[in-house]
This record gives sequence, structure tokens and C-alpha cells, in this order.
Amino acid sequence: MHLLIATTNPGKIREFRQMLGAERFEWSDLSRHRDVPAPEETGATFAENACLKATYYATRLGMMTIADDSGLEVDALDGKPGVHSARWAELNSAGKGDTANNALLLKQLAAVPDERRTARFVCVLALADAAGNVLLTARDTVEGRILHAPRGDNGFGYDPLFLVESKGRTTAELSPDEKHQISHRGKALRRLKEQFPLPRYSGEAG
Repeated sequence: MHLLIATTNPGKIREFRQMLGAERFEWSDLSRHRDVPAPEETGATFAENACLKATYYATRLGMMTIADDSGLEVDALDGKPGVHSARWAELNSAGKGDTANNALLLKQLAAVPDERRTARFVCVLALADAAGNVLLTARDTVEGRILHAPRGDNGFGYDPLFLVESKGRTTAELSPDEKHQISHRGKALRRLKEQFPLPRYSGEAG
């Protein structure tokens, strides 16, 4: 079975490949399809955006597609940056990319005490067939707290600021295997993998 991972984010691509494995799928990702314009992510929720992206790329590229929408919800910011996590700094005229996003978040939380810096990573996955039908969705989260300075080099996005208190480390300080076990994306992928309709679609090619 051929499966398209609907992202150009190298960190996400690496995690999908590591967690879903190569024994059941042949992979491609959007780095091979840069001529396809990205859809406008108009959804108000992670689920809406995940389904939008999965159906968009599935129909345009004619293959089964898995898409995710994920982000960080900070309680002291009333759930923001939420669906805007990847473009948080850009939307606030504060730069662009992970470093700028993290710097803006720290600035916004500068006066917030530790006990109110609670947050969670959220991930919603959607799987669509080549005709654009959404076959499955899965959602999961991981709870944590935002630190005052980044720690660790293993992650991407907001990982260096996100402390998993049960581990005593940020998600950027965890090994890939440790992170996959507890992360929002890892848990959502396991949910999706358990439901994956392999027998019905095993004859399809991408």
C-alpha cells in the first residue's frame, strides 16, 4: 500500500515513518510534490483542518493520504496558539518559524507563574482514500507545562519549552522512542493504526 504523508515538515515526516513502520506501507511525502499548492487551512478546529488537508491531497495526487493538524494549547492564553501554532509569530508580526514562535510564547507568558503555565499538545489525524473520503480520524493529547527557557535538541516546534512533568524533561530532551510513547502524535497514530482498514484497501496502489 502506498501512503502519502501530507506534510513537508521533516520532523513530522520522521515521526510518521518511525511510528507506522515500513513493513505495511510505501511512503511519499509532500517534499516530492512541491508543485501542488497548499490548501488554505480555514478550519476552526484541529479536526476540520486535518480532514481538509487529507481530502485535498488525496484527490489531487490520487493516493491514500494521512494528514495531521496539531498544535499547542496554553491555558493562560485561553487555548492559544491552538490551530495557529505553526504560524503564531508570523500572525503576530514577530517573525517566522520555530525560534520566533518560541520567543513570542515566552514573551507572552513572561509574567505568568509556574502553576499557571499548564498546556497541552493536541494532534488530530485524518486518513482519506484516493477519492477524498475520510476513512478514519484519531485525536489525542499530552499534558505539560511551559518552561521559562528552552531545553533539549531532539524535537521541533515548541518541544524545547514543553515540560512533561512525569518525565522531568521537555519533549526535546526525550529520545525518539520515549517521545513516541507519550506524545500527542504518537498516541493518535497508535489509535489510527489500530483501526487501519488494511484488508479492504490492500489492493490499491498509489
